[in-house]
Amino acid sequence: MLSNLGNIILFSSVFLSLTLIFFSFKEINSTGEIISKKIYKISLIQSTLILFCFFTLISAFIISDFSLIAVYQNSHSAKPLFYKISGTWGNHEGSLMLWVIILTVFSFLFLIINKSHPKNYRLYTLIFQNILILGFLFFILFNSNPFSAVKPLPAEGLGLNPILQDPALAIHPPLLYLGFVGSSIYFSAAMASLITNYSNKFFALSIKNWVLISWSFQTFGILVGSIWAYYELGWGGFWFWDPVENASLLPWFAMTALFHSLLVLEKRNLLYFWVIILCLITFILSVMGTFLVRSGILNSVHTFASDPSRGLYILFFLSILIFSSIFLIFKKYKKNDYSINSNSKETFVLINNWFMMFYLLTVLIGTLYPIFTDALSNNKISVGPPFYNAVIFPIVILFLFFMAIGPKTKWIKNNFNNLKSFIVILFFSIVINLLITFFFKSYTILSNLIIISSLFLIISSLLDLKQILIRGKFDLARVISHLSFGFLIFFIGLNHNFSIEKDFNIKVGETKSFEDYQIELKNLEIKDHQNYKAIIGNLSINDLVNGEIKTLKPEIRIYDKPKTLTYEAAIKTNFLKDIYITMSNIDRSEFYNIKFQKKPLMIWIWISVICLAFGGFLRTFQNAKNS
Repeated sequence: MLSNLGNIILFSSVFLSLTLIFFSFKEINSTGEIISKKIYKISLIQSTLILFCFFTLISAFIISDFSLIAVYQNSHSAKPLFYKISGTWGNHEGSLMLWVIILTVFSFLFLIINKSHPKNYRLYTLIFQNILILGFLFFILFNSNPFSAVKPLPAEGLGLNPILQDPALAIHPPLLYLGFVGSSIYFSAAMASLITNYSNKFFALSIKNWVLISWSFQTFGILVGSIWAYYELGWGGFWFWDPVENASLLPWFAMTALFHSLLVLEKRNLLYFWVIILCLITFILSVMGTFLVRSGILNSVHTFASDPSRGLYILFFLSILIFSSIFLIFKKYKKNDYSINSNSKETFVLINNWFMMFYLLTVLIGTLYPIFTDALSNNKISVGPPFYNAVIFPIVILFLFFMAIGPKTKWIKNNFNNLKSFIVILFFSIVINLLITFFFKSYTILSNLIIISSLFLIISSLLDLKQILIRGKFDLARVISHLSFGFLIFFIGLNHNFSIEKDFNIKVGETKSFEDYQIELKNLEIKDHQNYKAIIGNLSINDLVNGEIKTLKPEIRIYDKPKTLTYEAAIKTNFLKDIYITMSNIDRSEFYNIKFQKKPLMIWIWISVICLAFGGFLRTFQNAKNS
């Protein structure tokens, strides 16, 4: 029954999208600036039906309706209710439903929120958005249908991948997809802008908040995924340049460049075609990330689909998007005769864009190069942290300085009246760095420069914050985001310099000593849980410097459905450091492998990213309030 209901709704959604496209074209040719209520009603019905379709799928997971292929392959009756629900989008088919929901709801919201903008511009945006909706609906119906029936009816499901049975992974996809898929609306708006020649600052105003919303959710989504990988995968760090991590980071770079370019378009009516290109790049990178995850060509713990036919469909769809968009851009391109003063805020925004494009290209090459090498020479290689650290971190130093100076420059032409204050800030940054080096330990020249440049941005932003509190003159959202980014790099630098990592084998009752720590494996416990069994190590951690003794209990988990072994980290967190331990078994041996890590200031890395995203939400709220 649910299978038939779901398919009926999906086919009805196809019909509604086609209807919207038909009536929108008809409305474009009509006189007047008011869009017919019929279009609003159809768009509302379309959004409501898609949401109802998704809730139908959720209900199938809740009642364990194994007649549906998505439920059969990704759930079982013994799974906790929370993971039954989150399992709805924790698989390929369900996640695509989430894509269509966001595409559809954003389409409707753009239509009703942007009423002050020209009719034809909004209608063309609706048309392009519904072309995207149709593309994904056809993909779902004919290649990845969660409502496909399983015959004969199985008695039990196969279960969900155990590493996905986690609270952070329950909210990670929706947050990330609001960023990923949210970029579709300003891609559609950009194409509509080209067709209708709606290219002034009002176009920038029409998409500015949509860019901010998607950027903020993308930031939160990346953060939650990073926290999940930290405690679930046993990596012990905040970022490992995994290919799927990179796939989520690439659109973030493009979104960041896009938002800053919109400031120039809004204030000076410049960089219009560059804004259009960034809208295109952002959405293409989002779709490309989906292709990489679902095509099976990436080797990553994050990938959850490896059907080449699915990858080919998305690749074909992506190619159509790219070539049709590029054709439209070239057809409408007009050379603008304007010059930008090298000493102005516009130039600093462009410098921001150059940095973002450099980071984007570096990560893109590092992600795709192993794929092409494997395809051309059948040699499997991996590009890991050493490459990214060597290429990106030296450039980050310059970027942080420009990030501190740029906001203090003026539009059109700047004068350097504040040069003295920058020298003073640089002096204090160097002094603080020397104090850190003196009281703790020495480290590399690159690390020193990163700490100095991040302190330069922090102090500069704190002075701006002081001006806000005294005079209320500066942009609070910008100050919060820039200050948070400065602290993020600062804490990453300290975390990198002062981390300790030890890997050793130990048996019950044995003690190991290293650095300033002494570790004893006291005993093992075995516990039965609802959907897994756990072997728990009872480890005593003695900090010989502070005289603190902590007990950590890493786990080896054994799942039945599906049969899987996972290793759960034990973490003790405080405001200064994390003590992080993972335990794994050694076959046919009484020894266990222990990985011990001390990670300074981890909690402050997470807090910095939260504040960074908060700055984006605050700017969105301020824009909405002022509009």
